[in-house]
Amino acid sequence: GFTLEQLVAEQPGLTYDDFLMLPGHIYFAPSDVSTNTRITRNIRLRAPFVSSPMDTVSESAVAIAMALMGGIGIVHYNCSIEEQAAMVRSVKRFKNGFITNPLVMGPESTVGDVMGIKQSKGFSGVPITDTGKIGGKLLGIVCTRDIDFVGDKELSVRDVMTQKLVVAREGCTLTEANELMKSSKVGKLPIVNGNGQLIALISRTDLLKHRDYPMSSVDKSSKQLLCGAAVGTRESDKERVAALAAEHVDVVIIDSAQGDSTFQADMIRYIKSNFPHIDVVGGNVVTARQAAHLIAAGCDGLRVGMGVGSICTTQEVMACGRPQAVSVYQVSRFAMQFGVPCLADGGIRSPGHIVKALSLGASCVMMGSMLAGSHEAPGEWFYRDGQRMKKYRGMGSKEAMD
Repeated sequence: GFTLEQLVAEQPGLTYDDFLMLPGHIYFAPSDVSTNTRITRNIRLRAPFVSSPMDTVSESAVAIAMALMGGIGIVHYNCSIEEQAAMVRSVKRFKNGFITNPLVMGPESTVGDVMGIKQSKGFSGVPITDTGKIGGKLLGIVCTRDIDFVGDKELSVRDVMTQKLVVAREGCTLTEANELMKSSKVGKLPIVNGNGQLIALISRTDLLKHRDYPMSSVDKSSKQLLCGAAVGTRESDKERVAALAAEHVDVVIIDSAQGDSTFQADMIRYIKSNFPHIDVVGGNVVTARQAAHLIAAGCDGLRVGMGVGSICTTQEVMACGRPQAVSVYQVSRFAMQFGVPCLADGGIRSPGHIVKALSLGASCVMMGSMLAGSHEAPGEWFYRDGQRMKKYRGMGSKEAMD
């Protein structure tokens, strides 16, 4: 057998299918293996899986599913700024922890207003404050059981809301609040300050999600699901970044087939200067020299791969690229010196390829075709030759760019 260094020297054009790893002695159980990893310098995941920002792969449903299973989803940007921001918002609100911006109503709102929220938002547990806003004095809460048998939609919520509430005080921890919810058996737990003013809300459904998905990727402070989003390098993308920052996106991936450009370096510097709390993944790159330019610009992670995706035509059209296995090895080995994790992007066609990418030095794998056609993926089902399918296309295709 060869060491990895010898193998790359022997075959500079190494792909995932060009080698196998020799088995070793097993002295541990599968449950002892940790899959914890990093997607960027600052963001840790419990599983090394990332969805590719493609419009037939990664929208809010896939991003939620990926985060619940310990990975992270990257929302595509082949849409308006408002649409992308809305997708990020739905991911961040799926598992809220402390909901610091809950939907609040005033006492003069009607039962019809609550029913409208239930129909459009999918929930009806709405706090009622004297001002109709967060920060107002908490008066009560309206839940489904309060309005189920109310026929008069014009009736004020003041007449139907529950006023005897179990509340938690400002300063309590999420664990303490969760324990209070368990013991009191309430569906919503308002958090109030010393003046009785509403400052946050906790939902019982989040407790259930935490129980059912113990590996979920969440923000340490807010306990919201982690979510990423893709942006480009145009001037208009600065407005997109600002909108994503307002929705508390955790990581931004600059989406470019060739990442080693002045435009991308400038965008990285702009994001890190104006939104320092957002981690930035640069790319795509396939050489250490390309990686060095983006690391110098301040990126927190690197996306490795060029023209190796199952439907990518960069190598055929542009005659640029590099076999993926050697790309991951060379870039990861270089980036490791600076503490910058690498995402192996493209060429993942089986679980074995995932293992090989991680063994070559990647911290995570980014997948498109492996997730396309899943229940959570965008698009409508159709049948071809008796098989149920969904449409899958490259982001550089004429159809996607139109």
